[in-house]
Amino acid sequence: MRFGRAHIDLAQLGLDDSPLSAAVAARDQDVLAMVRRALRERDVMLAYQPVMRAGGDAVPAFYEGLVRILDTTGRIIPARDFVHAVEASELGRIIDCVALELGLAALEDVPDLRLSINMSARSVGYPFWMQTLNHGLGRDPTIGERLILEITESSAMLMPDLVTVFMNDLRQRGIAFALDDFGAGFTAFRYLREFLFDIIKIDGQFIRGIARNPDNQVLTAALISIARHFDMFTIAESVETSEDAAFIQAAGIDCVQGYFYGAPSVTPRWMHPERATKRPA
Repeated sequence: MRFGRAHIDLAQLGLDDSPLSAAVAARDQDVLAMVRRALRERDVMLAYQPVMRAGGDAVPAFYEGLVRILDTTGRIIPARDFVHAVEASELGRIIDCVALELGLAALEDVPDLRLSINMSARSVGYPFWMQTLNHGLGRDPTIGERLILEITESSAMLMPDLVTVFMNDLRQRGIAFALDDFGAGFTAFRYLREFLFDIIKIDGQFIRGIARNPDNQVLTAALISIARHFDMFTIAESVETSEDAAFIQAAGIDCVQGYFYGAPSVTPRWMHPERATKRPA
């Protein structure tokens, strides 16, 4: 750990053996074991959350497919409870591949479905991810025009030049891109211009309680203005109350997503319950 020019060896201080460090390490090992078992047993699924047109009809513009796993008791575990432990490892790449595989299968099964799937920029260049995509598009060429890939702002900034080339290549196959959690990280506007994402999803920290938070109102208006300048479609995440929904619609947002409009479901309207929790390997 560095403070200015000083270098402090945590091991010499004994801080890396603190009870907190040990507890965090043990927790992460438990999470990794849970994810490995779920992948091995194919206890992985998508939960589908609608993204609605602001002020529009009741028909979703598209759905976001959010990866979930089952633990040994059958509980459905959301990504936020395990992604921190696997994001930088190959398990994270495998999770991205399985999520993509499930999303492509849903798009193939439901011809009128449009779906977004999350991926990390770390999966750009991962051979099996691209093999999974090519296999799905080979079965049904119309899938590309109905697939949206969501990349988080922080992830995109890890390797902006590589992500830009990746996006340009896949756009030629009809695939659209969304910048997830916009405003939560440190996207340089130079890269935002070069990325040219099709969709900007404004991070929920700016949306929750926005009707009563003047600071978030100003920040969200600025984010919407930036997206409009670059001709990007805007989505407000984490809309949870009617008050916030009314405010963000009046602010000029294009689409809205959150529990006010619908919770993620592993049994969406188009899927029979027995097909929602597992697909055969």
